[in-house]
Amino acid sequence: MHGEQMKMLKKIQAVEFSATELTLYLDTHPDDRAALGDYNRLASELMELKKRYTEKYGPLCVFGHGKSEDRWKWLDEPWPWEIESEGGR
Repeated sequence: MHGEQMKMLKKIQAVEFSATELTLYLDTHPDDRAALGDYNRLASELMELKKRYTEKYGPLCVFGHGKSEDRWKWLDEPWPWEIESEGGR
């Protein structure tokens, strides 16, 4: 895996983590409009990041989150959970 792919994957992970944390916060603070705005911004950013990653490197998960135009790319390796960060674990 080259550096740009790893960089994109780490960005997706960071944004997804932040969005998940905000969903937990919003479960107990549903009227916090600033947090809701932050969540909506992150959700949009996450969708765009995943779209760009899928277009460039293939799907992040097996179904429902992207199309496979020319061939079934899910079989290409490494799969997202098999990726190790550069320089080891």
